[in-house]
Amino acid sequence: MDYIFAKTIYTGKKVISNAHLLFNGKKISGISKTKRGRNLGKFDVLTPAFIDPHSHIGMERTGEPTSEGEANEHQDSILALTDALDSIQMDDKALKDAVEMGVLYSCVLPGSGNIIGGQSAVIRNYAGSSSAALIARAGLKGAFGFNPMKTNAWKGKRPTTRMGAIAMLRGRLDEVRQKMQKYRNARGSKKQDISFSAEDRVLQNLLAGKMCLRAHVHKIDDIASLLRLVDEFKIRVTVDHAGDVHQAAIFGELKKRNIPVVYGPIDSFAYKVELKHEDWRNVRYLLESGVEFGLMSDHPVTLARQLLLQTRWFMRAGLSRQQAIELISRRNAQIIGIADRLGTLEKGKWASFVCWNGDPFDLASYPVGVYGEGQLLYSMS
Repeated sequence: MDYIFAKTIYTGKKVISNAHLLFNGKKISGISKTKRGRNLGKFDVLTPAFIDPHSHIGMERTGEPTSEGEANEHQDSILALTDALDSIQMDDKALKDAVEMGVLYSCVLPGSGNIIGGQSAVIRNYAGSSSAALIARAGLKGAFGFNPMKTNAWKGKRPTTRMGAIAMLRGRLDEVRQKMQKYRNARGSKKQDISFSAEDRVLQNLLAGKMCLRAHVHKIDDIASLLRLVDEFKIRVTVDHAGDVHQAAIFGELKKRNIPVVYGPIDSFAYKVELKHEDWRNVRYLLESGVEFGLMSDHPVTLARQLLLQTRWFMRAGLSRQQAIELISRRNAQIIGIADRLGTLEKGKWASFVCWNGDPFDLASYPVGVYGEGQLLYSMS
């Protein structure tokens, strides 16, 4: 048994003062006022490891020209078989930088140039290879709004309008849905006459509710279009970005439908017309609605290592320090489906946490120790 003492422990659910985090190997044994085992240090603050729920880290790589980036595959508009994991290179220096600032896990997604961009990969940012990095899947990437329209120079069949992009997606989903219905209605050997391609099977999982669509979408009416598709096909979705939402009503509608928002990035330049209403003040609509939400970096749009820094806007809008930590730990873990092992400092969870001397929210402060699954990954000493 090992333990670390901290004056303040942000568990991801509450704040505990003057206590010991106990861990045995890779797992947390508990938080106790009594020390037990081997003392590994005394710190001002402990926090859970931070989780980035929407990133292109390892695909768009530090020090490589834009032409070598691999977040977007240009071969066609709908690509359900592409897998972010196959383009992640773990020697991307940004991964090390993220770990040093406590961001130990990332949900890496294909880019937003395709209507369907491919499958996500939730990774350990500190792993030696992409196979060792993978810990979970968190949905299929989709894109609404302006981005799929601007890719006319890419290969394959491409839309030129929002309605064209949604029509292409609707047609493909309806094709698979009809095939599924036909298969259900077939009897005996006739079922063998109905074949599903590998891409069909991915979309079949989406239509069956076994997979979530991670929908890149910024504007209010593009979210409305997404919701019409949800009504038509009964698919599960998250709304990723929502940076242009400048009214409360659409977040209220997402709250009613239990659709979570992966918000951000909040510190990026508004570089396109569909972000013309982007403003940090928009977070008040998010907070007032009560919708479930987490916070992304969208690395490299904003750097993964700056994820904690972005929470200052939410604190300015009224969140406490604990709530800010929760935003990039427990809430993100819940949304991407890894809350059984990460997101909070609780018994049985992975011993992945960050040690601080000083206040994490002080711009002069930085982690002095970072642990991933009980292993010391980074230390200032």
